[in-house]
Amino acid sequence: MNPTTKVRVKICCIGSIEEARLAVSYGASAIGLVSAMPSGPGPIPEDLIAAVAATVPPGIAAFLLTSRRDAAGIVAQQRRTKTNTIQIVDEFPREEYGLLRNELPGIKIVQVIHVLDENSVLEAEHASNHVDAILLDSGNPKLATKELGGTGRVHDWSISSTIRERIGVPLYLAGGLTSENVARAIAMVRPFAVDVCSGVRTNGKLDERKLSAFFAAVNRSNAN
Repeated sequence: MNPTTKVRVKICCIGSIEEARLAVSYGASAIGLVSAMPSGPGPIPEDLIAAVAATVPPGIAAFLLTSRRDAAGIVAQQRRTKTNTIQIVDEFPREEYGLLRNELPGIKIVQVIHVLDENSVLEAEHASNHVDAILLDSGNPKLATKELGGTGRVHDWSISSTIRERIGVPLYLAGGLTSENVARAIAMVRPFAVDVCSGVRTNGKLDERKLSAFFAAVNRSNAN
């Protein structure tokens, strides 16, 4: 990433039109809308995802978070919800990416890599050849009940930094980010964008005080 590029912010786990508007008012360049998941916070019905996505201003990315692992299922979800970006939160068969591209021209595809160990570097490198961006998170898809995001845990940012150096597409950094640690994360990883869910919420609801503090910390990093 060019050192002069300002780090963007994605606010995830958006639960209402009001939350989306609040996030955008503080400067979010993207919002995350969570569909059905095996675990974790924030899933909302697809009709609500569609309603929120319809209100997002031009130039703001509306991410549909999906745990589906088949192109046909994801295509159907996108057509119901009308989001402009797909975030695939689980491992995805490589041959299915081409089907997504063919069926959803103009829709951005973001693949989540859950940073567990050095193998995550290779996973990110391979996936980056097929998608528009990589998003690094702290889940664990290998558990009996998969963790596919929203854990509130920080992963090893040194691995994230290595991934950022190895891939040729934008990198989103998620996983346990808060107003207290996001500046360190930005300095260490230098991502295209940071992505936050639990770090700006209280009792599951978007907390304007935490949201303001998070954006202030990112803006200070961008000013340095």
